[in-house]
Amino acid sequence: MAPTATNPPASPGPPGVISVAIGRWAVAAAPARIKTLLGSCVGVVLFDRVARVGGLAHIVLPDSRGAIDQPGKFADTAIPAMVADMEALLRVRAAGRVVAKLAGGASMFATGPAAQAGAALNIGRMNAEAAERILAGLRIPIVARDLGGESGRHLTMDTASGIVAIRIPGGADHEI
Repeated sequence: MAPTATNPPASPGPPGVISVAIGRWAVAAAPARIKTLLGSCVGVVLFDRVARVGGLAHIVLPDSRGAIDQPGKFADTAIPAMVADMEALLRVRAAGRVVAKLAGGASMFATGPAAQAGAALNIGRMNAEAAERILAGLRIPIVARDLGGESGRHLTMDTASGIVAIRIPGGADHEI
């Protein structure tokens, strides 16, 4: 199997497939596929096309507010931690080599009068905005997005190609 780093170690699955649980991340060299299931959470995919190394973080909330006990849960802690794992695998700095793709961030829980007025708390949008801000600060360009909507997504990233396959239940499959 390809070299990997996950937080925590990935659960056993089919050879070459790493499942990322909610609030976790994984990085792997080709050949491997990294997958997760997203709702309002945002999947941050990183890819180094030269080394064919990729990573996926399953972001639950935008800001840790200083909490350090669950670094994979928050955009401000998960993304830098995943970048550090990629750099350890690459043995070089990620900036200038790695690109990002974002998916998820659906508005899954908007209810009540505030939602009808469009003023509901949209955690999916907040997660996406936090991920975009953190990636900009790390100088990692975002080359594709599949964000928003009201449905969850199955996301699978191929570390050989960098292609991210998106499957929306009841919708068409597509790639970014």
